[in-house]
Amino acid sequence: MPAYRVLARKYRPTDFSALIGQEALVRTLTNAFATGRVAQAYMLTGVRGVGKTTTARLIARALNYPPGPAIDMPEMTPQCEAILESRHMDVIEMDAASNTGVDNMREIIDSVRYAPVQARIKVYIIDEVHMLSKSAFNALLKTLEEPPPHVKFIFATTEIRKVPVTILSRCQRFDLKRLDATLLMQHYGRIAKLENAGIEDEALRMIARAAEGSVRDGLSLLDQAIAYGDGTVKADDVAGMLGLIDRSRVIELFDAVMGGDPARALAELATQFEGGGDPETILTDMADFVHWVTRLRMVKDSALMDGSRTEAEKTRGLEFAARLTVPVLSRAWQMLLKGIQETATASNPMQAAEMVLIRLAHAVDMPPADELARIARSGAAASASIKPLPLRGEGSGASAVGGNGAALAAAVSPAPSSSPPAAPREPVAFTDFASLVAYVSERRDVKLKGELERFVRPITVTAQRIEIALERDAPAGLPNELMRKLEAWTGRRTLVTVAREGGAEPLLKQRKSAEAVALQEARANPAVQAILKTFPGAEIMSVKEPQPLPTFTPEETDEESR
Repeated sequence: MPAYRVLARKYRPTDFSALIGQEALVRTLTNAFATGRVAQAYMLTGVRGVGKTTTARLIARALNYPPGPAIDMPEMTPQCEAILESRHMDVIEMDAASNTGVDNMREIIDSVRYAPVQARIKVYIIDEVHMLSKSAFNALLKTLEEPPPHVKFIFATTEIRKVPVTILSRCQRFDLKRLDATLLMQHYGRIAKLENAGIEDEALRMIARAAEGSVRDGLSLLDQAIAYGDGTVKADDVAGMLGLIDRSRVIELFDAVMGGDPARALAELATQFEGGGDPETILTDMADFVHWVTRLRMVKDSALMDGSRTEAEKTRGLEFAARLTVPVLSRAWQMLLKGIQETATASNPMQAAEMVLIRLAHAVDMPPADELARIARSGAAASASIKPLPLRGEGSGASAVGGNGAALAAAVSPAPSSSPPAAPREPVAFTDFASLVAYVSERRDVKLKGELERFVRPITVTAQRIEIALERDAPAGLPNELMRKLEAWTGRRTLVTVAREGGAEPLLKQRKSAEAVALQEARANPAVQAILKTFPGAEIMSVKEPQPLPTFTPEETDEESR
């Protein structure tokens, strides 16, 4: 019994007429051979399975086809068979992944001097050429630029960016493109017929889509599907083999999520999971459908052009495209991309997928950014008395950092604030403890600043005398250190005395208390409440003082325009 040959090898093209999807390459070579413009080296690049090695062998066959280079090769000569089967002594194939060194290139350089034994042209086919070392590339440069007339080079790579420019400039480059799903379906259908295997159209769609433009990958899947179905390929069998779910089930899941119904979405996910669906694959299929709907909204003729889509995808996709806006679809796409990554790395992928669907279902009713701004402005207009909420400062009984009242940075109409105070000039007259700490901060003494904020309870601060009390865990020598550094910075002596008790709370505690009050007042702000109502589950994390908008003088504006 003869050995079985897999479909990817059995149906390899033997001439350029059988090379599907690469019309630009075939046309270029046809014109070049007809006019005698044959390059000394060719660079074939593309993703896996698009036919780089097959094309290299076809070019080698064409170069040696009698009586001269020809694209039309109707007769299969013994030399043609040897070249296509990679056993011709003058067509040398090597894998750069296992022959990366300069010594391997020296062997080629030495052998190019000798004429071919059987063929007219000696051809060197180097696969995955980007794996060569830098020294190997450099050794090949001179020979590649001026090879003997009887030598041609053909390189193949999936990583064209890793090939040095000096090599690329000496080659004629061909980018082999991915094949679209419709063309792959036709190709696989012909092969299934030649193999006397029945195959459903939906099964062909699944295989063509899973191939992702790679002819070889799809043929491997078709080979497996024929064996799985014992000569008959059914869509259900292919779906089970690939871990896919019926496309109609994906549409139902999408409908539940876009309808804001997390309970139905989770039930549909559970059904698909129990049916053998992988959570990551389910989310990936859903992301594919989101992209399909978005594309239909942009280009409605896509439904007619893409033959790999089912009738359900075309019909329901057009319905969703008419109903859903681009911002909603874009947000769903971004959330799915992030959710797929989370699911892939989660210890429990099913739980991660459920959380993704819950987030999607709740986010579908959220307005886009421009609509949110309009809602916030409407809320502000309804409450004309709303103003930025002040933090409790020194004037209200609790000192705040810097002694200035901070304000809530309202999302609606930020109130202008005064410009920050200018840097202190020496000599310095401290009016309160907060200004003293600010001065220490300007001197970039981080350690002293932190200790003053955490351990010191201020009592009195004047230009000549500072009276403080200390927390129990204050570091020893803190008053003396403060007094010594102030004298060094200001040039005058400031007396620092320590009382046993009394004083206000340390600035760090004051700041935390002020932040708590600000958060409480922010939650009571009607404009903020409107935003929180729009985003269920959202929280206010912090309240910051609004920054003043930059102002320009007429002279600055004129200068900028010039």
